[in-house]
Amino acid sequence: MTPAYLMSDTKTSAWRDVPALHPFMGHDAASLLAARARQRGNHPMLIWAPFDGPAQTWSYAKFADDVARLAGGLHKRGIRPGDRVLVHLENSPETLLARFACMWLGATAVLSNAHWMGPEIGPVAETLHIRAAITQPKLYARVADHCPKLAWIATTETDSGEPPADATRPAKSEAFAALYGDPLPQRAPDPTAPAVILFTTGSTARPKAVLWTHANILWGGKVGALQQGLHSDDTYQVHLPLFHVVGFAWSLIPALWAGATIVLQPRFSGSRFWPTALAHRATVSSHAGTDSFLRNTPVPEHNFRQWLFAWKDTARNGYFGVEGPCGWGMTEMVIPAIHSDHSLDQREGSIGRPYPGYTARIEHDNGEQVAPGETGNLLIGAPRGLAIFQEYVDNPKAMAEAFDERGYFRTGDLVTLSDDGWITFKDRAKDMIKVGGEGVSASEVEAAIRAAGGVAEVAAVGRPDKVYGEVIVAYVVLSAEAQAAGADAVNAIQQHCEKSLAKFKVPRAIHVVPELPKIGNNKVHRPALRDMAKAEAEKTGA
Repeated sequence: MTPAYLMSDTKTSAWRDVPALHPFMGHDAASLLAARARQRGNHPMLIWAPFDGPAQTWSYAKFADDVARLAGGLHKRGIRPGDRVLVHLENSPETLLARFACMWLGATAVLSNAHWMGPEIGPVAETLHIRAAITQPKLYARVADHCPKLAWIATTETDSGEPPADATRPAKSEAFAALYGDPLPQRAPDPTAPAVILFTTGSTARPKAVLWTHANILWGGKVGALQQGLHSDDTYQVHLPLFHVVGFAWSLIPALWAGATIVLQPRFSGSRFWPTALAHRATVSSHAGTDSFLRNTPVPEHNFRQWLFAWKDTARNGYFGVEGPCGWGMTEMVIPAIHSDHSLDQREGSIGRPYPGYTARIEHDNGEQVAPGETGNLLIGAPRGLAIFQEYVDNPKAMAEAFDERGYFRTGDLVTLSDDGWITFKDRAKDMIKVGGEGVSASEVEAAIRAAGGVAEVAAVGRPDKVYGEVIVAYVVLSAEAQAAGADAVNAIQQHCEKSLAKFKVPRAIHVVPELPKIGNNKVHRPALRDMAKAEAEKTGA
């Protein structure tokens, strides 16, 4: 009989007929950490590199011991297997210690976005029945004021390595350091048990709670390490937020599986990236658009052999002097389901091919598969609770909408299939702009604007129009050189678009902004830009 964790809720599924023997039987996230502590006890696992102050190092043995003692303290304070604990933190050692302590104990760590405000946190705590919370000084009020049913709240000493503005800990909170107790014995491993809950980015609706099992964590570690070819002597520089999939499951967890060293920064900083990389002789890193902020700084002699990117870009790789494996994924996929292959000549601009363990379909809206050269909807098939997430927590409506009748996950992304099998990302389906009935890809317009030069970041969105229904407007962050040129830089971009795009694709307006609104992991908050464009149109009568 097929285990429930591998079953689709649909009546017919391509993913029902799978082996009953679990690939991670007898293992979970705690047993992985314990194994690495036995095998590589003295090897540095975590180097915390705060922006101010000296670096701190945890060996594998020290980290595992701290996790066991923290799990013991959580148990003493009433946390039991199956309970949910909110870990509302920016990047810090405590972020990882708290997550692994919950998994060691058998509780579920709820990995909320540290940028959320109180009204966003409150409903999550209520609907997920969260028992307690661990946060930091500047975020304490957001949790305490909007989550009245929590049994307790613990607060770290610093804000991601920086002294808090208020030197005193919030009166009603416990000190994170006081949570440690006697080491909790390792429980019997269960790979099917819940491990963590992450959240979709929620750019158009309230974020959905995405449940990963312990098997998902192990899959992310093992397969992620294989995808990137990680070695035990690698040093992985992690600067992306740990509450998002790229920083956590694409970077940190594969490094743990490989027995490598993790250099953790509070967040990405263009001025601190290279000094940290050089100081710790980093060999691997991942970027989610953050590399664009390094284009205006000199590239020093470094030890990196590769960075993980979203797509193939030979010029970019040459500029930074790194190999550039590529991957496409999302929170539900755990790791890249579409990934590059070093043994093949990858098509420029492509995101890769379906990785073993995943089956991809590219279909038109009517369900017919696309022919080479055509663009369609990307669907992914894989065992739930193993290669993709287990479920949207307590959200059967979202689950029903997410999977088709064959058990394939509807990603919401549009991709193009080349005649040699490489896949190129086109756009999010909801980011297609309809100009006079013509579908325009926002990413196509953005690519043309980048090609004009002088652009650090760009996002194109639709603006309501009385004649065409929608027209395209673009928001750009200019490079330092282009800023000095002022209006001439904008004119050059406009002229380039007019020469390289069909008339209906040319932006009606190009707005220069100091920064683009983001929703985390460097993703552009397009609904905010659409609101800006609509307000501008109403103001000018366009």
